[in-house]
Amino acid sequence: MQNQSFSVEIPNIAYWKQQIKCQDGCPVHTDSRGYVRAIAEGDYEKAYLIARSPNPLASICGRICGAPCEAACRRKDIDEAVSIRALKRFVTQQFGAESREFNFKEKIKKLMGFDGDCRGLDSIKNLADYFKSNQLELPPNAPTVGIIGAGPAGLAAAHDLCIMGIKPVIYEMEPVPAGMLYLGVPEYRLPRDLIRAEVDVITAMGTEIKCNVQVGKDISFSELRKQHNAVLIAVGAKKSRTIPIPNINAPGVVGGIDFLRDVALNETVHLGEKVLVIGGGNVAYDVARTLVRQTEYDVSRTALRQKGVKEVHLVCLESFEEMPADSIEIEEGHEEGVVRHNSWGPRAVIVDNDGKATGVRFVRCTSVFDADKRFAPVFDESQIMDLSADNIFLSIGQAVDLSFIDSDDVTLDPRGLLKLDAGKIQTEAADVFSAGDVALGPGLMIDAIANGKAAARRIYAYVTGKKEPQAQDVQCHQEILRYHREENYERLKREGVPAMSATERKQGMNLTVEKGFNTEQSILQGKRCLDCSINTIFDGEKCILCGGCADVCPEACLKLVSNDRLKGNNDFDTLIKNYYQDSSPTDGGAIIKDETRCIRCGLCAERCPVGAITMESFLFKEVFK
Repeated sequence: MQNQSFSVEIPNIAYWKQQIKCQDGCPVHTDSRGYVRAIAEGDYEKAYLIARSPNPLASICGRICGAPCEAACRRKDIDEAVSIRALKRFVTQQFGAESREFNFKEKIKKLMGFDGDCRGLDSIKNLADYFKSNQLELPPNAPTVGIIGAGPAGLAAAHDLCIMGIKPVIYEMEPVPAGMLYLGVPEYRLPRDLIRAEVDVITAMGTEIKCNVQVGKDISFSELRKQHNAVLIAVGAKKSRTIPIPNINAPGVVGGIDFLRDVALNETVHLGEKVLVIGGGNVAYDVARTLVRQTEYDVSRTALRQKGVKEVHLVCLESFEEMPADSIEIEEGHEEGVVRHNSWGPRAVIVDNDGKATGVRFVRCTSVFDADKRFAPVFDESQIMDLSADNIFLSIGQAVDLSFIDSDDVTLDPRGLLKLDAGKIQTEAADVFSAGDVALGPGLMIDAIANGKAAARRIYAYVTGKKEPQAQDVQCHQEILRYHREENYERLKREGVPAMSATERKQGMNLTVEKGFNTEQSILQGKRCLDCSINTIFDGEKCILCGGCADVCPEACLKLVSNDRLKGNNDFDTLIKNYYQDSSPTDGGAIIKDETRCIRCGLCAERCPVGAITMESFLFKEVFK
């Protein structure tokens, strides 16, 4: 142990930014710690402004975001991540588009002028300052951009284009805007009035949305390019993938996405007593949980409540531990009666004498991925399971439909996907751009939003002939006098988001499962945040290497070591050499810190007898220049 060496890193702006892992993990760089801490302090409107500033669909994200911020949260290294998504819902319900007293112009002006404790990239203020666009009405001669698809990517791009003074016109093939948010996410997860409220804000900013217009049928892609200064392809992955097994196209086999669309539009679907869902992701659970909501419902409205449905089975290749669905989806699906079968792969659809599907033959899947974590399922053909079913729904993935493209200069690769630049935005045609699932593949809504916003900036540069705005860092550390944390904040436990019981929530599609946190719960959960923008800054000129800070640290993240046990990169070696010009590095010692363990308690600063340690807030913005 005495001879152990320690690898160290000299902090720079990238180092300090990466300490705020929630923000670093968010594709739109939302200052999650900022709004969580604002909630803990009771400043709810400030929390909303921070959450909404970089994210035009913040209210929807508060309900269904995949929350990569929580996956990155450093609190989970201690116990469990902070409930960031649920806290976002708490403030959007009070001040967002869904709130009763929402005033569009007032709120957008506040966001354009907001320069509070909001750190990061793509805030409305940053955009407004760069583009000098403080008007809420677009000029009559504004250039136009045709956007194909009214999903998250298309809506996010339209929002930012309006701020830039460019008029978006969205072409949506479905009768309602919002794409898969409306047609693929069940109402029990995402209320329809909330979707409409978010869309209304974007249309109020100047976006025109034309529903029931299918590009390639009602208007050609080439004509769209003639009518607009640029075109953004933002079609979602709405086509259900199929499986190359016998009888897969038999009557009774339906794509899960198609089923969810029919339900969302109240179209009739005939269901039998036993239904089977193939797939292990969130969409498969959306299908399965939609199917179980069938008790005491008016059959004339939708087939979901037909009294014949008695059993819902879900079968997937993955083991329970490998399932891609969110844990809460699996848990709530189990509570609602979804019967799960893990580690089985479909081999053939079983049909009757008339060719109608009556079940599926499965074989045991012994492994899904190879040693390099690539999809390469292996099966034991000797283990067979036959499941009968009146209806079979495929939810094994989605694909995009690009059959509408009729221009030779917009080319596809051998897989039928758009040929794009390294940024996944620009096609080979100068005036045609892409965003969302069509560019990135099926993924999180927040990834589509980020890609749509990036596409808007690229389109702005093309349409105006100006240089594409780039983000530049502005940063500093600011000492916090009389720093303190809430009592016992490190002992607070993550609380599950209150939800309806399984019996209650199965009574209707429009009954929202999650109830959300109340004020008291939100404050307590907000206090769990470690506030990772706060850093312990050490002054080497003052430090006397007494080791008091290491003694008092509750997480043992500080160590006092001799300099000869330190190693680092070239910058570190140069620093040590310059510091000890006339003496050997072994003559001194250093305090080293393990950032992964620090809980920002401030006890080290309190304990230091010479004031060599200060608690400082890292402030940074990546502003457009």
